[in-house]
Parts: sequence; structure tokens; C-alpha cells
Amino acid sequence: MEINQEKSLSSLLAEVKDAQLFGQVDIVVNNIILDSRKVLPGSLFVALRGTQTDGHQYIGMATELGAAAILCEELPENRVTGTTYIQVPDSAEAMGHIASAFYGHPSKSLTLVGVTGTNGKTSVATFLFQLFRALGYRCGLLSTVQNQIEDKVIAATHTTPDSTALNELLAQMLAKKCSHVFMEVSSHAVAQHRITGLQFAGGIFTNITHDHLDFHKTFDNYIKAKKGFFDALPKTAFALVNVDDRRGAVMVQNTSAKIETYSLQTLATFKGKVISDTLAGMHMEINLQEVWFRVIGRFNAYNLLSVYGAALLLGEKADSVLTELSNLKSPPGRFEQFHSDDHVVGIVDYAHTPDALENVLETIAHLRSGNEKVITLVGCGGNRDAEKRPKMAEIACKYSNQVILTSDNPRFEDPLDILDQMKKGVPPLDYKKTKVIADRREAIFKAGLEAESGDIILIAGKGHENYQDIKGVKHHFDDKEVLLEVFEKRHSN
Repeated sequence: MEINQEKSLSSLLAEVKDAQLFGQVDIVVNNIILDSRKVLPGSLFVALRGTQTDGHQYIGMATELGAAAILCEELPENRVTGTTYIQVPDSAEAMGHIASAFYGHPSKSLTLVGVTGTNGKTSVATFLFQLFRALGYRCGLLSTVQNQIEDKVIAATHTTPDSTALNELLAQMLAKKCSHVFMEVSSHAVAQHRITGLQFAGGIFTNITHDHLDFHKTFDNYIKAKKGFFDALPKTAFALVNVDDRRGAVMVQNTSAKIETYSLQTLATFKGKVISDTLAGMHMEINLQEVWFRVIGRFNAYNLLSVYGAALLLGEKADSVLTELSNLKSPPGRFEQFHSDDHVVGIVDYAHTPDALENVLETIAHLRSGNEKVITLVGCGGNRDAEKRPKMAEIACKYSNQVILTSDNPRFEDPLDILDQMKKGVPPLDYKKTKVIADRREAIFKAGLEAESGDIILIAGKGHENYQDIKGVKHHFDDKEVLLEVFEKRHSN
């Protein structure tokens, strides 16, 4: 569904600070464009400085195609008569305010809740979406796995879309009479001003561990990006933080929002305790009420606590929330279980950071009932934070009887180079139980065919993804499909 808009340039610039105008302001803008090749007469072209290219070098092309206005940080030497130029200190920040105004400030008419942290964002946002739909609300979801407007699924290309695409999605959700929207807020989204101009009803902090240092360069920068989300929350919003994470307090030290907490280990607004945890489900106590959940694992105990807390902060009743939460299932690719006919358990999980991998493997360790083996298959993505590669291998070895290091999304790196870096984390005593198989399909078959009845296979790193990114091309590849194919082969043998 396309939402066609026409807005005066002057109205779009109402909340943009420190803008210098060159040309007419009383003109009509009919769309906001980042790709100069898509410019049409009447477009506002935004020149962004990206990690790969600088949009300023395409200003000439945009004016040739009839752009009515140009938003930029640096004016071109030769300005075209009849085109309005808006010079700002930061194009991305200004675009956030402009995009919000262009689509009629949709976030102001929605109950918008953002979820940020290294791990758990997708699960928490998806659980909230499922919960509030079960409670009778019309809802939208913006996540790594998919964007969704009620039952309509829209493919997700980024954890958080750019501010123009994001506001268009929110406007579509509003047009479909959604009242609540739950979204993952990535550190990139904060740093790149993708959420600038949005009005949030609340923010949730899950946890923070090393990730995305390829983009942020330092862990401090990564923390600051996450914290920036809470810094910008209005006083009408809530800030719900996991105080078992030592940086939970840091996240909200400068927020204007109402601070609330959740915890499994200490006093908090929303306090939980895991009573028992099995492959069938998890028994928990939340604020002195006992509940059985279908989802399992200590990491999910935190996710459920945050969802419970957010729901109550949004005005829902505890009994209704717990009843509906007890029926929820994990999102695709998050500790998703598959069982062969001869009782091999396969678990597909998105765990792609050391902390997430350790959480999943610790959960499996707690679920083991006897002498069954744990076989872990894991890789690391190319052109991403290389610091975590040896750590991932070390953690896999620590908790597993057998380890297979394999390819993930190599992107523009040589998979063998990535695997060489991972191998450096394998302790000498674990060399014998560790194999390196670059071909991911072959690796899954190896694990699946060598497993014995009762064994547990963890296939980590890609989760819901149905592709492998190799040299800029996404080839179809789905861990779940391959695992089920192996299980079928076991059955036929």
C-alpha cells in the first residue's frame, strides 16, 4: 500500500534546526528520495554521507532529473536556478524530522515501543506484538525477522529502516487502524538518526555485550549509541531496563522518561524467578505469581519479564497478560526445536554473538537429562566485528562434545580466513573434537548423520535467515530446511 503525500517545504522544515535556505521555500514536495536514480520532478533529494558512498556526489544527477529541493550538508559549487537547497549540519538528523512531518507524524498517533540491546530485541518485540494482538489490539511489528501490519508480512532488509521508509510504514500501520507498534531499535538506527523525529511511548533495554564494533569502532561508542535512545525519550514515556546487566543503570542515567526495572537476581519493579526449565517449557514466578510458559531458557525468562513489565506499564492487567504470555511461542529461528523420528533434537538459533551463543549453550546444558552429546555448528559473518570470532569458537568448545566450525554469511571475505580466525579460539585440549567444514550444508549433514538418538544439535548464527550472503549475492540457504532434510535421510536409512 502506498501513501501518497504532498507537503509544502516550509511545513517539512518546521522542526529542522540550523537550516540555511537557498531558493524558494513556498514549494510543494511530493516525495523524499535517497537514491538519485529514483528522483522525479517535485522530489526532495537527501544527500547522505553513507559508509559506502557520499550522496553529495549525486546532487547534480538529482537536479537534472527535476528535484524540487536538495537537503545537504555541503552546498555544490554550481547551484541550479529554480532548485531550493537546504544546508544542515547533519542530513540524516534533518531527514528524520522531515520524514516524520511528511507522513503526518504517525508515531504521535500510535503507542510506539522500542526495544534495544545486543540480544533479545527480536524476541521481545515479537512477543509484545503477539501479546497485544491476543489482548485484542491491532498492532504493527518492525523487526530483524520481518515487518508486519496485523497479518500482512513485509520483508525486512534492516533491523531498523531509514527514517523515510520507517515513517511510511508507521503511516501504513496507522491507516490500517493499528494502535500499538513494537520495534527493534538497533545501535545503527540511533547513530544514523533513523529514529529521529519519532515519539516513543516507552523503551526497553535487554542487555549489552560486544557487537557491531566494525561500525562503532569502540565498545564505548556502541554503549553511547544504545544510551542515545533513552536520552531522547520524553518524560511521558517509560524506560524499562534489565538491572541484572551492569550497564542497565548507565542506559537511563540521563533519560527524562519514567525509569522502571526488571530482574531475576535483585529487587526490581518486575521480579522473576525460574522454578524449572525443560525442553517442554519453563515454570516461572513473576511478581509472586507462578506461570508455565512454552518458551524455554533463562534468556527467555528475561525476555518474558520485560514483556510483562512493558504490558503493565502500558496499562494492561497482570492476570490477562500472564494468561496470554503462557501461550506464546518463540519467534522463527530463536531456539526453534526440531525432532527426528529417532529422537535427535535439532535447535536452530540466531545466536551470532559470544554472549548469545553462551546463553543458548548454557540453556542446553541445563536441559540435558543424561549422557546425550551436544554437537554445536557455528560460524561468523564476514565484514563484521572480527574480535568475536575466536571467542565464538572457544565458547562452542566449552559447552559441546563436538564442534563444527563452518561458514555463515562470508560476504566479501574468504570463508577460510574467517575460519582460521575462529580456530585461534579453540583450546589445544579441544582440537580433537573440533572439525572445520567450510560448506555449511555439508557441515549440517555431518552433524545430523553422526548424531545418535537423544543427542542435541545446535545450529547457530543464522536462525530465521533463508540465504547466505556471498560476494554481494544472496543465495538461498535455510538451516531449518537442511536440518529437516538430514532428519528425513536418517529416517530413510
